[in-house]
Amino acid sequence: MRILFVCLGNICRSPTAEAVVRALAALEAPELGLEVDSAGTAGYHVGEAPDPRMRAAAARRGYDLNTLRARIVEPRDFEQFDLILAMDRENLAVLHRRAPEQARERVRLFLEFAPHGEPEEVPDPYYGGPNGFEEVLDLVEAAARGLLRELRQRARAA
Repeated sequence: MRILFVCLGNICRSPTAEAVVRALAALEAPELGLEVDSAGTAGYHVGEAPDPRMRAAAARRGYDLNTLRARIVEPRDFEQFDLILAMDRENLAVLHRRAPEQARERVRLFLEFAPHGEPEEVPDPYYGGPNGFEEVLDLVEAAARGLLRELRQRARAA
C-alpha cells in the first residue's frame, strides 16, 4: 500500500503526515508494509526542507522531518499511489481536477480517517502562531491512527 499526503506547498502539513504515518505504522502496524510520501499542489517550495517551526514541533513529539524535501504532485503519482490524501478541500479539488478519471476515487481528505467530531480539514499553520503547528500534529496523529485502523481491518478482510 502506497499513500501520498498532499497540501499546498509541501512544507508543513503533508510532510508532517508523511513522518507521523511512517513512524506510527512502523510501531503499530509494521505488517502493513506501508510506503508513504508527500507532495504539494503548488511548486512554491520545491527542494526545500519543511518549515523550521513544523520541524521543531514534530521533533518535540519524536517525529523527524529533517530529511524530507518539498516536491510537487506529478502525473505519475496518480498511477503509483493507492491513496492520495489531501489536507484540505482546496487541495482536494485541485487533485480531482488533475487526476485521471480512474484515479479520482483514490483521492480523499485525510481527516476522513479521524474520529468523528474532528474538523474536516487540517488548517494551514504557515501564517499563524506556534499553536497552529501543535494543532496540525494533533489532527494528523488522530487521522493517522484512524487510517492505520482502517488499513488493518481491510488487510484482515482480504
